[in-house]
Amino acid sequence: MEELLIQTWNELVGRLGGPLWIRIVLQPVLSSVVGLLIAVKDARAGRPHFFRALLTDRQHRRELLWKAWRDMARIFIAAIIIDVIYQIMVLHWIHPLQSLLVAIILALIPYALVRGTTHFIMSFWLYRQPRSQTSVVSRKSA
Repeated sequence: MEELLIQTWNELVGRLGGPLWIRIVLQPVLSSVVGLLIAVKDARAGRPHFFRALLTDRQHRRELLWKAWRDMARIFIAAIIIDVIYQIMVLHWIHPLQSLLVAIILALIPYALVRGTTHFIMSFWLYRQPRSQTSVVSRKSA
């Protein structure tokens, strides 16, 4: 078991170099851009924060998950396909769990982080309460 974990770790780290190394940069960037665009659209529409709604809104949880999957499916599947191509080229074998792990790391995590953070910032920026102008006017008249 220990040898399998060491081999898996070495194969995962080996993806940082060699053929198709550019995907290590491009896939998270693409996922982040998708998360950014969706978060801005959600914030402008006044929708609640995705992860908070996912945890608290049982009635719409399935719909929220379906929409998120619809937004991310192509990028996630592309990440798996590209990793399988890498495995065939370099490892001459396919390890499905490694491909799944790589796709989660390169596609889902950046998407989730950027979507959550962007929605929080955009909501704060769009819906912050303006300072009361009455105090400024009353100071000038006094």
